[in-house]
Amino acid sequence: MALKASELKIGDTHQEQVAQNLSRTQIVQYAGASGDYMPLHTDEVYAKEIAGYPGVFAHGMLSMGATGVMLTNWVGDGRLTKYSARFTRQVWPGDDLIAQATVTGLVEEDGQQLVELDVVTTNQDGQEVINGKATARVDP
Repeated sequence: MALKASELKIGDTHQEQVAQNLSRTQIVQYAGASGDYMPLHTDEVYAKEIAGYPGVFAHGMLSMGATGVMLTNWVGDGRLTKYSARFTRQVWPGDDLIAQATVTGLVEEDGQQLVELDVVTTNQDGQEVINGKATARVDP
């Protein structure tokens, strides 16, 4: 069922767990799907010994994509009109991610009803890993 502007209000939220115990395998699968084989994400020795990180970490776009799943699960497929995000912290193998969208505005533009959203994804420790904004078409 599609979201309706008439049933939404500023401050409404939707939350979903978008990753549970993120695995190195999932990170490597994402590298293959995206074509991004940057060694920070795929090469443990490089990440530790050359770059100085504790180990490999997930691509920012993997986290953004997982967060986008929460958005489309809530607003519906094909309804996002804008989505932007800032990567604020690395996501490590073993992390759990929870994404939340908060309604910040309800507007009409070019005859369409739109919901404006603040988007935040946090890890299992409550640390923000994604901070962003989204806009989606909603029914009246």
